[in-house]
Amino acid sequence: MKKQTCCFTGHRKIPLEQYKNIEEHLKLEITNMIHQDVIYFRAGGALGFDTMAAQSVLELRKVYPQIKLILVLPCKTQTNSWSENDKAKYESIKNACNEYIYISDKYTYGCMHKRNRNLVDYSSYCICYLTKHSGGTAYTVKYAKSNGLSVINLALKCQ
Repeated sequence: MKKQTCCFTGHRKIPLEQYKNIEEHLKLEITNMIHQDVIYFRAGGALGFDTMAAQSVLELRKVYPQIKLILVLPCKTQTNSWSENDKAKYESIKNACNEYIYISDKYTYGCMHKRNRNLVDYSSYCICYLTKHSGGTAYTVKYAKSNGLSVINLALKCQ
């Protein structure tokens, strides 16, 4: 299963003027993965790039019904401080995904870190949107590279 799995990681804030371009490149890369027999796509359920990636997989699943979206969520209380609109999107994605797992029942120090490692540990590929050299996305991409994943950074393609 790992050889047929791609994870996503990226920043929560996506520049509005780049959103459409990033989304188009993302769908193209997901489609390329599908043509390489990747059928499992793992997303972390965060705002921003994770949401964009999950929605893209769900949209492409209409054309490629064999693909599966798996959400790896840090905790059941992840959305507590989110807006009602963001919570509604999250629930819609969660209801449409093929599977979701929680790393922890409630927020704990390190649950986001464990979620990020879990995304990588069960994948062979990683599609990311990375523009900074620090933070959770940078850590996850570094961890993915150190574990031999093939990493595609959409920020480099969307400049």
